[in-house]
Amino acid sequence: MEFTEYPDLASERLGGRVLAANDEFFAPKENLIKLSAPVFDEDKFTDRGKWMDGWETRRRRGPGHDWCILQLGLPGRIRGVVVDTSFFRGNFPEHASIEACSFEGALPPETLESRAAQWIEILPKSPLRGDTKNLFATALPDRFTHLRLRIYPDGGIARLRVHGEVLPDWAALLRGGEIDLAALASGGLVIASSDMFFSSCGNLILPGASAAMYDGWETRRRRGPGHDWAVIRLGARGRIYRVEVDTSFFKGNFPESCSLESCSSPGEFADETSTVHLPWREILPRSALRADARHVFEKELQSPGEATHLRLNIYPDGGVARLRAFGTLAAKQK
Repeated sequence: MEFTEYPDLASERLGGRVLAANDEFFAPKENLIKLSAPVFDEDKFTDRGKWMDGWETRRRRGPGHDWCILQLGLPGRIRGVVVDTSFFRGNFPEHASIEACSFEGALPPETLESRAAQWIEILPKSPLRGDTKNLFATALPDRFTHLRLRIYPDGGIARLRVHGEVLPDWAALLRGGEIDLAALASGGLVIASSDMFFSSCGNLILPGASAAMYDGWETRRRRGPGHDWAVIRLGARGRIYRVEVDTSFFKGNFPESCSLESCSSPGEFADETSTVHLPWREILPRSALRADARHVFEKELQSPGEATHLRLNIYPDGGVARLRAFGTLAAKQK
């Protein structure tokens, strides 16, 4: 998978927060993690100057540089970052760097700004281009919870996307009761799908209820034989005892039916070709679906044993808002 295919761990949609910034004179720091793409309004001004959809600091007249600190919505391994300078043309920073650290629990910004925080550089000082999505892959395998973005010397950034894999706190999840093994918050990841023309298959495992049709997974209209599908790598090996298939907001475009298969495999699979030949076993026979409804399957489930991956098949095409797969961890992982 390309790193941009991993979820944005800093997104406000996942609970990300911008905790502090040394300056936000022209545009607020919170814009950095907005879910929506940045926009430009040629005629919009504020009492401080041109309105910009991003974080923008004043012009620096002395030494130093500007910075802000973010808390990831979900902790994890960072695969890459996108420093998006869209619409910042004569006012973008020349360079940027990023550091990361790991802290559990709520911390005041002063603690993160102090030497107590063990910041590790994940992106060295790197040149930026204006009005561009600047992509930077990262390689450290560590689990991080917070980031510090530095810009040199000043200027504006529209969005910061932090793509990576969720590495959950399993002790905390186990204290919370039953576990959705497929959930993004549990470390689940949608690794392949047959089609996602209208909206991303990654939406299937997002936290919370779907907000609207755009917030689910929807394929194009199938005009030939076959059916659509998506493969989810579970957050951990386990046994599934209940599944929920939610078609909320899909009314004239929901699938006629669905089925589920599972397999147990330790390997990494990055695309649809590599998942085709996995030892799939049916756990939910093809079952009818209804429009705009949450379907719960428990008694219908067959038990193939422990699973690491799920394949959701939808017939022939359409949209699904969420997929939940509740289960128990394999004994050796508890």
